[in-house]
Amino acid sequence: MAITYIIYSKRLDRFYIGATTLSLTQRLDQHNSGHYSNRSFTAKSNDWEEFLSINTNGLKHALRLEQKIKKMKSRKFIMNLKKYPELLQKIHKETMN
Repeated sequence: MAITYIIYSKRLDRFYIGATTLSLTQRLDQHNSGHYSNRSFTAKSNDWEEFLSINTNGLKHALRLEQKIKKMKSRKFIMNLKKYPELLQKIHKETMN
């Protein structure tokens, strides 16, 4: 199974959107430990925490969903995904194929 995830850094007051086949716990550990090079966006902080995780039908679906959320370029849209489950269901369904 794959997931699309949104993590949040309080220190940066920023969101990061990604997709993985790892567990979210493993992925968060990687982001917070500097596993990715110091040039990566998530290396700017080590206080990343889960904001939202979305189970998908596989990695291709997770990547399409990640791109859909990133295209919105909106903090408000990200907040609304958590606030309004029907919005999340809608984009989940739209990105299935």
